[in-house]
Amino acid sequence: MTFSKRYNFAASTALLIAFCSTVAMGILLYVFLKIISAWLLLFFLILFLITFFILQYRVEKFIYFRIKKIYKDVRILNEKDFPKPSVTTDMEVLTREVENYVNVKKLEIETLNVRENYRKEFMGNISHELKTPLFTVQSYILTLLDGAMKDKKVRKEYLRRASKGVERLTYIVKELDMISKLEVGGLVLNKENFNILELIQNVFDLLEMKAAKKNISLVFDKEYSEEIIVKADRERIEQVLTNLIVNSLKYGKQDGTTEVSIENIVKNKLLVRVTDNGEGIAKENMPRIFERFYRVDKSGSRKEGGSGLGLSIVKHIVEAHNEKIYVESQLGIGSEFSFTLEKGK
Repeated sequence: MTFSKRYNFAASTALLIAFCSTVAMGILLYVFLKIISAWLLLFFLILFLITFFILQYRVEKFIYFRIKKIYKDVRILNEKDFPKPSVTTDMEVLTREVENYVNVKKLEIETLNVRENYRKEFMGNISHELKTPLFTVQSYILTLLDGAMKDKKVRKEYLRRASKGVERLTYIVKELDMISKLEVGGLVLNKENFNILELIQNVFDLLEMKAAKKNISLVFDKEYSEEIIVKADRERIEQVLTNLIVNSLKYGKQDGTTEVSIENIVKNKLLVRVTDNGEGIAKENMPRIFERFYRVDKSGSRKEGGSGLGLSIVKHIVEAHNEKIYVESQLGIGSEFSFTLEKGK
């Protein structure tokens, strides 16, 4: 007779009790009445069934209430997470179910810890970003209030510097607002058909002076003889390209190159690549480079400027277009950021 594992304990125990009882009954009948009756087989079957059902019911109740008590005592587990119909007398299955549950809870706790660490780091970063311009503005205003305002030349210079601090604060707040809108889907994209080559050239022209400070060349990978039309939000894609190229200039080498290329990948998709031969990114930093305020340089230096939000904004804008962004980098050799776009007509 084959039983499911759930009934193994009750079946084997009932079988042993029924067999022993039947043998004992047979011996008694033979010793005292000198008979061996065929009714012993029926006695065996009835006793086995009665014993089996009683044992199965009692064991399941015992296990369920014991587990219920454990759940209540530990308090980490919820009683509702252990549904009564799934209670089993198969201890192997029961152990596996509890282990699976514990592993899920451990994963949840680890995820919460990661989020908590991210929250702490994010709060530290944003306070650092806001603190510098705030203290700058405050120091110049206090200096003016302490008497420097009487000197017209000093007053004008300090107000100009305070104004730059306010502009930086405004810039950071605007970028945070944009990321928040992108995350909740509150930023409406105005998709249109446009020539991506023309847009890239406009960005090159805009950043020409910034690139000249390090003598970095802004170039295409080849000469494109025909227009390449894409369908996207022109203003947002310009922001993506600007942020990626600015990032390549920020960490680029003196006399280096930032190259943009475009290639077909499937029938209706293009891949735009922004490649540089700059510092590159360490492998351990790669998973986090799109986080808000995350900086590869842990020294906290702000000599290159920027809000620390550029790559995060790039990722959100690309994903808002239902496209993908990729990054490849090797420390000391350079980086390549690429993203897909839908072809236009």
